[in-house]
Amino acid sequence: MTACGPHFLDETVRSNYSPETLTDQLGFESSLIGLYNKYSFWWTRSDRQGWLAVWQDGTDITWPTQPQGEETPFYQYNLLNSTNSAAYWVWTWAYNIIENANSIIENVNNPDLVSADLTAEQKLAIEAEARFFRAYMYDHLATLYGDVPLVTERITTPKLDFVRAPIADVNKQIEEDLLFAVANLPDVDKTVEEARVNNMVASQLLAKVYLRMNEPAKSEEQSLRVINSGKYQLVNARYGVKADQPGDPFADMFIMGNQRRSQGNTEGIWVLEQENPNTVRGGSTDNPQTRRVWQAAYHNVVGMIPCDSLGGRGLARVRLNNWVIHDLYDAGDMRNSKYNIKKDFWYNDPDHPELYGKKVPLNTSDTLYYVCPYTMKWAQFDPHDIFGYGDWKDFIIMRLGETYLLLAEARFMQGNNSGAADAINALRTRANAPQVTASQINLDFILDERVRELVAEENRRMELMRTGTLIERANKHNAPGTAPTPVMEIQGLSKTNLLFPIPNGEIQLNTGANLTQNPGY
Repeated sequence: MTACGPHFLDETVRSNYSPETLTDQLGFESSLIGLYNKYSFWWTRSDRQGWLAVWQDGTDITWPTQPQGEETPFYQYNLLNSTNSAAYWVWTWAYNIIENANSIIENVNNPDLVSADLTAEQKLAIEAEARFFRAYMYDHLATLYGDVPLVTERITTPKLDFVRAPIADVNKQIEEDLLFAVANLPDVDKTVEEARVNNMVASQLLAKVYLRMNEPAKSEEQSLRVINSGKYQLVNARYGVKADQPGDPFADMFIMGNQRRSQGNTEGIWVLEQENPNTVRGGSTDNPQTRRVWQAAYHNVVGMIPCDSLGGRGLARVRLNNWVIHDLYDAGDMRNSKYNIKKDFWYNDPDHPELYGKKVPLNTSDTLYYVCPYTMKWAQFDPHDIFGYGDWKDFIIMRLGETYLLLAEARFMQGNNSGAADAINALRTRANAPQVTASQINLDFILDERVRELVAEENRRMELMRTGTLIERANKHNAPGTAPTPVMEIQGLSKTNLLFPIPNGEIQLNTGANLTQNPGY
């Protein structure tokens, strides 16, 4: 009682983080980097190891072979309801990023808050980066849920009366934000850091948004803006850290140490960087499960151990289906080479000399998740982490290969099948695959080509939802009776599943207005 004065416990705030602190360049830069941090959890989330399988299982390309649980309602669709954890996670993740983006946009435009030291050009660039993320999140929401609440201002008091805005209004806001981003984001070679978005990233996203909005002419314009910019080129020659080893140009893009623009990847439009947090503190927001999801659990075969040439330790939570493995690729297509899709296995454990060096016979080993063919796009081996809990490679979010596919789709939608074939043939030339003609072009073919080029990169579920082809494609390539035991087949898929359920918890909290549910849930 005698040791200190009466004001000893008075709090003096020497630093804090709130929207009101967003006034100067440092504050805005920190908040913008925070958007990347929050976005990265989509790729790095590990609390539900089946998370990444949500976006592939129940579509047209994979079988669920070692489900963890999160993905189950997305192939057993009769279990998908408004309390689904994945649908809730996406909703809250997207709106958290939108709220943070709104704070940045509001403050940078508030003359009473923003520092006089910021130039008009700097303020436009800050706003453009935030508006890109807001648009990106609303595109996720629009694709997955349809009509959604449209929030473009920072919320400072409790709000319990959200209503769903018509999809046309949401699309209008996305377009407005992305056009602003295209006009005010820096060029790819002038960003503050290599991993930050540039104006071509905004054009790439806008090209896809315009397809969803049925504006193919505008989509073609944005696609051509990227293709004709002179900033990017398809990778047609060997490069990088393993250029002196057997391989091919397509495989080179996905080798750790080759993925970034500064590492020789002329095709990467937006590459989200990450580092192993065991060596770079804060290098990743979580422990990515990409390799575990996509690659086989070959380490369970007696006589095999994890190694670099096999891409490290996987679990095969998804397995490419028979259509992808046996029917999708033409003979000689580089994208199906042994450097891109692993199909043959040899015993490699020297502790089993009776097997060492011999080929693993597929007729005696499990071919669903032990020695099944798998993509090498997520291959990554760390000799200090043989168990391979995380897959700390960069994420190629956007690349030029997809731009040509967006261009093909835009041209097809305008009746220009010849132009669409030209766009696809640019990829097929690189892949040493047979050229296609205008008569072969339809949406089904374009979606096939997306698998050939982008399997294990693209969010397959969202692409099929965007194009309205989920039911048709899943029934065509994953029809009941086509999957071997013990694979769980698709059940209960209907038009209801062309949209996600609005999370029931959000509906219940919204006591001031009716937040309507999507039909069928």
